[in-house]
Amino acid sequence: MNRRKFIQFSTTTLGASLFLNPLEILGMKEPNFTKADFGPDFKWGVATAAYQIEGAWDEDGKGPSVWDHMTHHKPHKIKGKENGDVSCDFYHRYQEDIPLIKTMNFDVFRFSIAWTRIFPKGTGTPNQKGVDFYHRVIDRCLELGIEPWITIYHWDLPQALEDKGGWANREIIQWFSEFADFITKEYGAKVKNWMVLNEPMAFTAVGYFAGVHAPGYIAPQKFLKAVHHTTIVQAEGGRIIRKNVPDANIGTTLSCSPVRAKGNKKAHEKAAHRANILLNRLFIEPLLGMGYPTDGFQFIKGIQKYIKEGDMDLVQFDFDFIGLQNYTQMVVKKYILPYVWLLEEKAEKRKVPANQITEMGWEVYPEGIYKILKQFSAYKKLPPIIITENGAAFKDTVEGNRVHDVQRVEFYQNYLQNVLKAKQEGIDIRGYFAWTFMDNFEWAEGYAPRFGLVHVDYQTQKRTIKDSGLWFKEFLAK
Repeated sequence: MNRRKFIQFSTTTLGASLFLNPLEILGMKEPNFTKADFGPDFKWGVATAAYQIEGAWDEDGKGPSVWDHMTHHKPHKIKGKENGDVSCDFYHRYQEDIPLIKTMNFDVFRFSIAWTRIFPKGTGTPNQKGVDFYHRVIDRCLELGIEPWITIYHWDLPQALEDKGGWANREIIQWFSEFADFITKEYGAKVKNWMVLNEPMAFTAVGYFAGVHAPGYIAPQKFLKAVHHTTIVQAEGGRIIRKNVPDANIGTTLSCSPVRAKGNKKAHEKAAHRANILLNRLFIEPLLGMGYPTDGFQFIKGIQKYIKEGDMDLVQFDFDFIGLQNYTQMVVKKYILPYVWLLEEKAEKRKVPANQITEMGWEVYPEGIYKILKQFSAYKKLPPIIITENGAAFKDTVEGNRVHDVQRVEFYQNYLQNVLKAKQEGIDIRGYFAWTFMDNFEWAEGYAPRFGLVHVDYQTQKRTIKDSGLWFKEFLAK
């Protein structure tokens, strides 16, 4: 490596090397597109979540969340029995961390508010120290010319509310409304971009049906209740933001993946149909006034017994944008798994090349983001789209003050190429947020998978912008 080709500097918190031509040094070609191809008003950002980066799990009056509870009381459910007690220590390091976003030339920082920092027991009297913390984070963003985009809920339900039934208790609508009402009034003068929920399919299904994420239940009926209550909350959150911040840009985010059957057997195709309902249709169609997608899926029809008069009006709201979050595709087959009767065929079993499988076991499938954008754009009432998460976990190579991640650079280039293709075909896409800003606690997977554009040494808390972050720095500067 010719070290004369880059300018090296380091600070106590940055620990990064910034160089003049990252692709040349990496031996890679320039992509055949530029930032300008996406348009002058296209938003470029990085995304995070409170529990994954903040640490300070019980400081300054913060109460326990379902993730604090699971990692402390059911540590066997987390790889390495790890937890987010300290994580990236963003709570104490935000002043130095947020400038890294500016260094990489992003103009948006998407982050979430930890419910239990504001209301330690979920409801009641707000915790002023928690309130003040997010004011400081927002002010630091604004000081640097970075737009704060807030996610109201990113999976960290107060344990005190889970003890009362959590998302399976219809009272969650009121509990959430109190939280959303407070924070939008508190921060609405400074923050004009809001998202209600992060990936409702993930926290309802993986938390209440699969038992892998907090609160860790394998309870199909709890899942159905949680789905219905979440669709109401999704829309109610939008109404609360509109009331309190009339000039806000309001959205919510959905996880989504293109689905295909393992083969052409009818049984596998029906399984793919059910998977598509779960992954891609379950939360968007009620929102758009289409009702729950129960066609050919007996289990999902069970939601109907939890619907009260007027509910199907309550689940609707006209958002300003929808956040789509895609990482891979899903290939499924029929399987003897009760209720859903399907199973994903993993990438390794499908003999996908090892260098095209991430540390999460997901296939790198750039065409997938194009396919899902096309699928969602077919909804007639769909608002504009923002890609609110996209990224990959790979093994990084640490070499002094450099962190090499060529696979991640290629990932972003190839996925962005497909986003641009969809945009050029007329789909209204208005932004792209990389997941994630920095390495962090990856839920049930612990700290092993690293998604970040910024490397975190969890022993020393040293930050180093990876080659992928430096690639974005150059790409977004042009």
